[in-house]
Amino acid sequence: MNVGMASLHNHVNCERRKSLTKSEFLASWPIVLWIATMMATSVVCALPELISPGDPDIVLVWNVSYITKSPLGKPQQVIVINGELPGPTIVAKTNDVVEVNVFNRLDEPILFTWDGIQHRHNSWQDGVSGTNCEIPSHWNWTYKFQVKDQIGSFFYFPSTRFQRAAGGYGGIRIDSPRVPSPFVEPLVDVFVLIGDWYTRSHKDLRQTLEDGDLIGRPDGVLINGFGPYSRVDSTRCWVLPVERGQTYRLRISNVGVKTTLNFRIQGHEMTLVETEGSYTQQKSLNNLDVHVGQSYSVIVTADQASRDYYIMASPRFENATTFYDAAGVALMHYSDSNVIASGPHPLGPDPDDISFSLEQARSITWNLTAGAARPNPQGSFHYGSIDPSQTFIFKNSGPAIDGHHRFAINNISFVPTTTPLKLADFYNISSGVYTLDAWPSIYSQQEIMPIFEPTLATAVVSGQYKAFVEMVFENNEATLQSWHLDGYAFWVVGMDHGRWSPTSRSQYNNVDAVARCTTQVFPQSWTAVMVMLDNVGVWNLRSENLQRQYLGQELYLRVVNPEVLPMHSPYSETPIPDNALHCGWLSYKQKAQISKASVINVYNAIYFVLVNVFLYCLI
Repeated sequence: MNVGMASLHNHVNCERRKSLTKSEFLASWPIVLWIATMMATSVVCALPELISPGDPDIVLVWNVSYITKSPLGKPQQVIVINGELPGPTIVAKTNDVVEVNVFNRLDEPILFTWDGIQHRHNSWQDGVSGTNCEIPSHWNWTYKFQVKDQIGSFFYFPSTRFQRAAGGYGGIRIDSPRVPSPFVEPLVDVFVLIGDWYTRSHKDLRQTLEDGDLIGRPDGVLINGFGPYSRVDSTRCWVLPVERGQTYRLRISNVGVKTTLNFRIQGHEMTLVETEGSYTQQKSLNNLDVHVGQSYSVIVTADQASRDYYIMASPRFENATTFYDAAGVALMHYSDSNVIASGPHPLGPDPDDISFSLEQARSITWNLTAGAARPNPQGSFHYGSIDPSQTFIFKNSGPAIDGHHRFAINNISFVPTTTPLKLADFYNISSGVYTLDAWPSIYSQQEIMPIFEPTLATAVVSGQYKAFVEMVFENNEATLQSWHLDGYAFWVVGMDHGRWSPTSRSQYNNVDAVARCTTQVFPQSWTAVMVMLDNVGVWNLRSENLQRQYLGQELYLRVVNPEVLPMHSPYSETPIPDNALHCGWLSYKQKAQISKASVINVYNAIYFVLVNVFLYCLI
């Protein structure tokens, strides 16, 4: 055979083989695609860190990133979720299971906490440094929690690295699907997130604190992420559109750094109906003090002349007189209005009038006839008839330690550890991470409370399971305090000026004190709360003043059920999640992450290649 014939023969064989390959592939390509799909699916199923048992009722995907915004006129880097500040509102029903898949696009780790969500028997999802490792930069992690037996208004925010000062917050709304609200349902239900704001970056503020200094006065107040209304540029402010004659539920949360804000709407009365999961006795108000970390619901009726009205959030107490001009200003806009807001801003109470705020706080009481998350009325639990079995007295202070400004509880300034306390408990290495009850924290008489020199420590306090506990917060400083307890709602039974003593119990409201998770303590005053420790876990008790909390004014309450002690854990609660991150002393247990998104991208690439090969063979 000559060369030409050999070449022709080889060409024919090649074409025949190519043709056969096409025929075989055309017959088999659905099987190939099915195998590819199964392979990709098997990879996804092999990622336990992304999969947890049970079907969620709500599935959310959050992309957390920076953008440049100018809420107070100065460009700065803010933290947004899916491009938004505030982030998306979580709207759930009682007992829903919520899944939030967080993709961290920041240049540093992040961790979210859910202010007011009790995480019954599941502090694994609480999202604070004592329970969870941070989500590393460019990783994703999925929270999964149930809003069990809860209704009401709450919010979420980044809990570490002072990131709340840069945004990343949003509202949490929990509706009761079966038990009707004790008021007519409004036309619109909307969050109004108010808070003080700094034009310096959160990293700059954080460095200031770490250098031993304080961050100073905020630069202004934001309402739903917007700066104050200006006639020069009205697009810079938040606007609430209303229709005349309709009612609106405003869920107001103070998500700021450290400033109490007074909220009011020009020319409109507000009816207080709920706070942090408890329906209140309905009370008509012209204005409402909202302390840092607190949430309220008010009903407003659009019953005034058609025009625009100012919505105000003005500072209270901390140099408030000189800071008054930096108030947050938004607009209520009637749908048929042709008249812009004008005239002076509506005045609230004297910015330095503590007595007004104290009396307003005392007047907020529980609605004893309203059903909440369960059909039985809120007042069916008679807390006032139970004698407390433990008393905790917590005194805040601002000592200097090693030449640095710190804040403390009973002169102990908390130092976070690189290993979350809860993980340390689980892996039985707690003795190397924290010391339990290193200082006496349970007292029945103030006179026997020892005085300690200010010191740094990782403070963890034992709480007796199912104990009915009295907590007294005593504030001997000149600034207002705001305290929050994760995992629980407590009854705010009393508050007054001066020092607390056992005789102060005669002032307690033992009938209709409101149950909530955040309470204020006025300067040179005390506040007492009652709580049933029936939720096992490790729970954060902290100042909601972000500056004070960052510099040590927090501790953890460890509640153990002695009746049920699994071999691997001191808690009778949900098991450690499959996707638990490991850090600190346990970093060696953390595997490199292959995100579900990456697997899906691989699957899509495989599918794309195979489809293109198929189309090529059809030609």
